[in-house]
Amino acid sequence: MKLVRIDREECIGCGTCVELCPEVFAMGEDDKAEVIKEEGGDQACIDEAIASCPTSCISQD
Repeated sequence: MKLVRIDREECIGCGTCVELCPEVFAMGEDDKAEVIKEEGGDQACIDEAIASCPTSCISQD
């Protein structure tokens, strides 16, 4: 199983991943995205979030 990760130091808090995949990502108290479901969900949704991230800080390994 691939786990979803965000490099929070690189995250600029644009919220794109949260809009695209709210079951996996949420905005943290520091206004940066965080993973709320590491095991992921809809793979197409996660792939779109990864591709849409302006800082390429989302990964899956």
